[in-house]
Amino acid sequence: MAVVYKKSKMLTDTPFHYCPGCTHGIAHKLVAEVLEEMGAEGNVVGVAPVGCAVFAYKYFNCDMQEAAHGRAPAVATGIKRVLPDKFVFAYQGDGDLASIGMAEIVHAATRGEKITVIFINNAIYGMTGGQMAPTTLEGQKATTCIYGRNPEVNGHPIKMCELLATLTGPSYIARGALTDPANVRKAKKMIKTAFEHQAQKKGFSFVELLSSCPTNWGMTTEQALEYVKTDMQKLYPLGVFKEV
Repeated sequence: MAVVYKKSKMLTDTPFHYCPGCTHGIAHKLVAEVLEEMGAEGNVVGVAPVGCAVFAYKYFNCDMQEAAHGRAPAVATGIKRVLPDKFVFAYQGDGDLASIGMAEIVHAATRGEKITVIFINNAIYGMTGGQMAPTTLEGQKATTCIYGRNPEVNGHPIKMCELLATLTGPSYIARGALTDPANVRKAKKMIKTAFEHQAQKKGFSFVELLSSCPTNWGMTTEQALEYVKTDMQKLYPLGVFKEV
């Protein structure tokens, strides 16, 4: 029998710990497939975050480094500068990257560090119980804003692609979604382009992926995916924001 599909060699056999309906697993799959297709086996170093993907070092079949909360871009910078011929990527969530790690990501981007950052935006702190994140939508409920995010009290959601695209250092900034097969295919293309920019030493590359969190949103899997399509994509439009 012909094999039509098999798991990427860039993923281990460790079962994912993510909640049912979470799309971190899809993001892991896409990153692994792209790296394998680019022939990067044995030539990759990943940096795991603090957050829902804190155990990413168990899942990717490559050298992995755990970073302190928010510091993945700084750790990835050090690795890339010492090992410039390696593919180096950081994998981060919205609390890790856009809150405690905001200074790290902005400065790595403006320096044009030749690393790739995969940014999972599920608009909430997933690992710690559903607190409001920098990316939580206006009106969206969380444990720390039980009546919904109020811009007058909590400020407005941060749009990371739009923010980073204003800087000189990045060579590729894009936002995709993990909601359906068509968008998953587009997201994979974005991830591949980001790693190609790194291979060509063009500069900092960044891919944001809109993801669902049914557990902390209090929704079914279907409702959560629909929320990404109908609400998140209005605030966070998909597409390429910078490519040079």
